Amino acid sequence: MKKTYWMVRLVQIATVLFALFACLMVFIYTPFYSQMIVKGLNYFVPVEVNEVAAKSQKQAALSDQDSYEPGSDMWIARQAYLKVMEDAIKNKNSENLTVIQTRYKALQKLIEEDQQKERDEKEKPVVPLLVSATSEASTQELEDPAQKVKDLLELNSSENKELMAQYIEFLNSHPIEQAASEPVDEEIFKDIALIHDQNQQKKAEQSEPYAIVVLGGGLTLDKKGKDIVVNNYTRLRLETTLAVKNQYHLPIVLSGVEAPYMQRWLKNHDVDAKLLEDRSMNTCENTRFSSLLLQKKGGAPTVILITDRYHMPRTRRLFALNGIETIPVEAPMPTSLTRWRPSEQNYDHSRRANYEMLATMRDMWFGTECREVP
Repeated sequence: MKKTYWMVRLVQIATVLFALFACLMVFIYTPFYSQMIVKGLNYFVPVEVNEVAAKSQKQAALSDQDSYEPGSDMWIARQAYLKVMEDAIKNKNSENLTVIQTRYKALQKLIEEDQQKERDEKEKPVVPLLVSATSEASTQELEDPAQKVKDLLELNSSENKELMAQYIEFLNSHPIEQAASEPVDEEIFKDIALIHDQNQQKKAEQSEPYAIVVLGGGLTLDKKGKDIVVNNYTRLRLETTLAVKNQYHLPIVLSGVEAPYMQRWLKNHDVDAKLLEDRSMNTCENTRFSSLLLQKKGGAPTVILITDRYHMPRTRRLFALNGIETIPVEAPMPTSLTRWRPSEQNYDHSRRANYEMLATMRDMWFGTECREVP
């Protein structure tokens, strides 16, 4: 009797699970599922711009005091100093400003001492006969200009973020002596004015895009099956680009291996897009390589981003991590949603939404895997 009871319970549970699964499948084929997913992505996915990486897109705005090489220890220390000063100003802790400045000078001194030790080590005489091929190779690697460029552009690396955190901790907690009795350095007023100007500039930049970035959505064969052309996802993004171009008249960045074919499509519609990023193979590389391209062209703190609605939240987050704020312009999907009834078109949207939801969770929980430099 007891065995029969558990079999009945098992059948009941299986029936309930089957009914729930059936309801879920029906729900996926309705327009409400994909709309729910995209609303959740837009709500939960952060798009706050990484301030350290954003400095690389504002080279023209650097003051004389920001003359340190971007990515260097002294440069990161200054960014940490300005951030701690800004936090103190926001919290109205004006009495801490001179203390923070004193700590910053102590930090600069420590960094200069470390750099001097490194220079002294390099200047030590080396007996040529004892220099092995391995050491020569390592010297060449240290002097490799490509590696130097990589270090310069990789402002959002884990090493730089860790160093930034250490400097902020130093500026907030390093013990100092007789800070209150020291005379006020006039440089502090320049730093406060600089922070104020940067905040004002940041507010202005939020509504002033510098370029239009269009992400490729794939390629396909033409009707004859011979020539490679843009697929429907890419074509609809390019059609959206035409409308945006007529309104803003900004430079166009085409991103992805599809870029040359996208350029050809736009050329056939009397639009000349000259900025091509044609090496990226995924969304992470789209954002990173496009950011590097914009940086080399003078910087673009804010851009208009064109992709589909499901792809938009993840792409905006990755651009923000690379220091670029995005103004989203959604391109339509190849198929349109029906009303409430289940249909295959709605499933196309739900499948796209599921992919982006899982990809976003992967990026946020486990990080992204893409090449650092194209």
